[in-house]
Amino acid sequence: MQLSTLLPILALLATPVLSVNPHRRHAAKGVDHARAVERLATVVERREVDKRAASIAAGHPRALETKPKRKVVRKRGATCRAKTSSTEAAAATPTEVAATKTSSSEAAPAATTSSSSLDAEENYTNPTQVSQTQTEDTNQNQNNNQNNYQTQTSEAAESQASATATSTSAAAAASSSAASSSGGSSNNGNYTPNGIKAGIAGGDAYDQCEAHIGWWYDWSANPSGHSGTPIAVPMLWGAGTVDSTDASRLDVFKAISSTPQYIMGFEEPDCSTWGSANIDVSTAAGLWNTLIGPWKAKGSTLISPSMCHQAAEQYIGWLGSFEKQISVPWDITNIHVNKNNMDGVKADIDYYWNTFGKPIWVTEFACVDDSSSFIPCTDQSEINTYINEIVDLFEGDSRVHAYAYSNGDGLGDVWPMYSNGALSQSGQTYINAISKYH
Repeated sequence: MQLSTLLPILALLATPVLSVNPHRRHAAKGVDHARAVERLATVVERREVDKRAASIAAGHPRALETKPKRKVVRKRGATCRAKTSSTEAAAATPTEVAATKTSSSEAAPAATTSSSSLDAEENYTNPTQVSQTQTEDTNQNQNNNQNNYQTQTSEAAESQASATATSTSAAAAASSSAASSSGGSSNNGNYTPNGIKAGIAGGDAYDQCEAHIGWWYDWSANPSGHSGTPIAVPMLWGAGTVDSTDASRLDVFKAISSTPQYIMGFEEPDCSTWGSANIDVSTAAGLWNTLIGPWKAKGSTLISPSMCHQAAEQYIGWLGSFEKQISVPWDITNIHVNKNNMDGVKADIDYYWNTFGKPIWVTEFACVDDSSSFIPCTDQSEINTYINEIVDLFEGDSRVHAYAYSNGDGLGDVWPMYSNGALSQSGQTYINAISKYH
């Protein structure tokens, strides 16, 4: 066949191919004209091919295009990966972040193919450049996710630290409160009457002391004869066997009907000397369990029996044995201090605190040389110094919650607060000393 005969046929063949996509900016590269000429053996075969091509093109305009395998460059800030919102990213755990990244990587090819079909000619790009760009994008997103996670972790840690600090702060306050309730703190309202440690044993000087004391007692079950702010503390002096006064006091104590704020047990039951209750441990424990212990359930604060032997009680063991036999424990340890120096006073306090570990009331203190016997101080200067020093010591010791100047018998002529119907110099020294605190 001559070339002149083929030219019209070739022109006819070119027309439908170019009309496949008339709106494209560039001609499609899908059909190579030179190779088409070589493949056609006859006009009939070419026309059959053209018919099939035309039919396919009519339904799918770009079906005949040969598309290179490439990835689409991100344009105008768009991305093929689905983004996680900032809130979700911040809340995501490391496992969730990793899962999101994997899902995004798997979804990327499908999104790329879709974009490729829409912008085939405009987006020809070097595949290596595209790969680098997407790698940078991936790294950037990974960094963002990591930063989000680190920020979230840091905030959570700070929140936890704050909560822990708050929890730790709350726990320390509760522990301090518990320590106070167990007697570890000074001036606890349950252990210090009216919040004032100072008091008096005996009511002779009550009127002169009233403005400076928080409590008082007179060794009876019903302290009377005085009214005012200082709290009157009842006492079960003995078992009713020493004398008629002892028996009368026991009867009065049994008749108590209203709940006292404080109840004091037994006057020096470990001694048989005059002025002491002299009760054996078993009898005292029975009386405590029957007459004193039940008041605790009603709201009274219980004060232990006082020891005649002071720190020497450790060799007698009366109070330790008593503690084991009672069914209701005391709240406050009751001690007497008859010393003429502060080292001796401190030794007494240390013993009872270290042995029983409870708040201490010194329900009697007096200037006495007890190194070899019981010898009351007679020098006024010595007594004045002693009073000032011991008041300062008691006020400064958190283990001591109350103390009382002893105005009892057997303490000589200089020590008593009240003498010949008037306040003594010793009594005035005590008032001056406690006035600095109350």
